[in-house]
Amino acid sequence: MRTSHLSDNEHTVCQIGVFACYASRHGHAFIDRRLYLPKEWTDAPARMKAAHVPKDMCFATKPQLARKMIAQAIAAKVPFSFVAADSVYGTGDIEAMLRKAGKGYVLGIASNHQVRSWGKAQVFVDTAGNVAQSLPGKAWRRLSAGDGTKGPRLYDWAYLELADLEAGDYNSTLTGTWTRGLLIRRNIGDSELAFFSTWCPKGTSAKKLVAVEGCRWSIEDGFETAKNEFGLDHNETRSWHGWHRHVSLVMLAFAMMAAIRHRANAAAVGPKKTLPRRSIKRRSSSAGRSRKSVVSPSSSRSAASSPLASSHGRSGDALTKPKQSERT
Repeated sequence: MRTSHLSDNEHTVCQIGVFACYASRHGHAFIDRRLYLPKEWTDAPARMKAAHVPKDMCFATKPQLARKMIAQAIAAKVPFSFVAADSVYGTGDIEAMLRKAGKGYVLGIASNHQVRSWGKAQVFVDTAGNVAQSLPGKAWRRLSAGDGTKGPRLYDWAYLELADLEAGDYNSTLTGTWTRGLLIRRNIGDSELAFFSTWCPKGTSAKKLVAVEGCRWSIEDGFETAKNEFGLDHNETRSWHGWHRHVSLVMLAFAMMAAIRHRANAAAVGPKKTLPRRSIKRRSSSAGRSRKSVVSPSSSRSAASSPLASSHGRSGDALTKPKQSERT
């Protein structure tokens, strides 16, 4: 979710959008968006009509908009395994929906979120904040949440398995055991804590869950790029259609750029290409005198230093077929 502020001589306009971003090891791009309309808008029919908002639109909270986008992605068979979101989108309904769909999640929660465990060596019935304070030093591991603009984004992490549950309890078509857990992130500098409710197949490592949580950085990077390169926040529209047209065009441009970047990066790892070596042929005249090579030394050096010799990759690299995207 991001907010863009626009102003003129009389009014200040605040437009809030809820966005869904698809991320994999090959790249990331926005795949859906919703315009949030506060109650003072939805309760004013004349205002809604002036902005050309469809008649069937009614008030929906930001978590409700997020659930609608996730449900639409599931219905469209978008290939993903996990959903990551910050605490503003809550848990509860979104957790139940994802469990029923057989999808894992790493969802932000508040420090006062109640945590309860059973069937495990450690039993907790307390808030997430109190649980974090009670953990011994050996419970923490320093792991990277992915690469940022300044290198690996390192934090201290603690992961607690709270309970093992059968997937069939939520959807009769699913099988296997899944684990409900608590993931805690601690900032190395100021020790600030962040908490996440997790759901994953039994045996999933803490490192995997940290990587899923780290994918939320993709949307931060996406917004920065969309604003700086494609003018996401250069939006002066005052209508429902205008907002969706502008944002949709920015999303399309961003997705095209992501695809082009991926293909360019894949090509850059291709095998080194060089000009074929031309053999030096000598022949003797009838008088027994030898002639110079048909390829002069100067032209041979020129061919060896041609940009074509290294423009398609580094020596020793092999062009490999990209693996299937890791779905997150």
